[in-house]
Amino acid sequence: MASPLQQFEDYLQHEKRYSTHTLSGYKCDLTQFSQWLDEKGFDDIVDADSLNVRNWVASLHRQGIGGKTLQRKLSSLRSFYQFLIRKQLLKNNPAVDIRAPKTARTLPKTLDADTLTQLLEINSDDILAVRDKAIMELFYSSGLRLSELANLDIANIDLQESSLRAIGKGNKTRILPIGRKAIEAISKWIHRRVELANEDEQAVFVSQRGTRISVRSVQQRLDYWRKKQGLEQHIHPHKLRHSFASHILESSGDLRAVQELLGHADISTTQIYTHLDFQHLAKVYDKAHPRARKKSSSHE
Repeated sequence: MASPLQQFEDYLQHEKRYSTHTLSGYKCDLTQFSQWLDEKGFDDIVDADSLNVRNWVASLHRQGIGGKTLQRKLSSLRSFYQFLIRKQLLKNNPAVDIRAPKTARTLPKTLDADTLTQLLEINSDDILAVRDKAIMELFYSSGLRLSELANLDIANIDLQESSLRAIGKGNKTRILPIGRKAIEAISKWIHRRVELANEDEQAVFVSQRGTRISVRSVQQRLDYWRKKQGLEQHIHPHKLRHSFASHILESSGDLRAVQELLGHADISTTQIYTHLDFQHLAKVYDKAHPRARKKSSSHE
């Protein structure tokens, strides 16, 4: 009979149908904990108790592992032990009440409007330049994740309606608007796309080989244009997504709308973007708060 770890891996792969990347993450976390137990002279991972789990998390924290990573590792353990309970191989989940230390949430780094203009002012008719401008305009226009953009198919874009259908985390679909500048760039690219794309290729963005562009290639092309356009700060797809979210929120103040646009399941994830400029907040405060407003020049 397969080991409990192997049974769990088979369950995730064949029943849950998790991606190779997700499977690798679970396997890495469970193997790491199992090895730690072995080094400390404890029993097999199946027989670990809550103190073992707590001490392992504490040891990782002392090594500088952040709270977000620790939360993920704990989630892997909880899922594994819950699987064993369903299989009647275990009675209690030793990881269920363990919490990872909280890590201070850092503000996402964004690009200001002038920097974005400098990045996106690409006037070349070279086919890769046309494609790359469409990619960057779409990132900033619609706030797509890198994987969402790379997986975007021709059938998912409606240029007449200026919208697209993005398939996000957990295969959740959302309809997003596309801005005027992005529509212009994408239209130009779609017209040229036939020069590169294989006949049966469904992807919007393709590589020079004619197949769907990889996420790594997108990252490399953004870095290429960052250098070519004379920008010193590092630019990656998520920074364009951050910039999209921040600029929409600063203009509208509508956190729920930004949550929908970004495809966040929990609004607490979106709240990281509420970092409006302090001077702007101070001006709003001075105008709005009864005890902050300056006295009128008239004597009442």
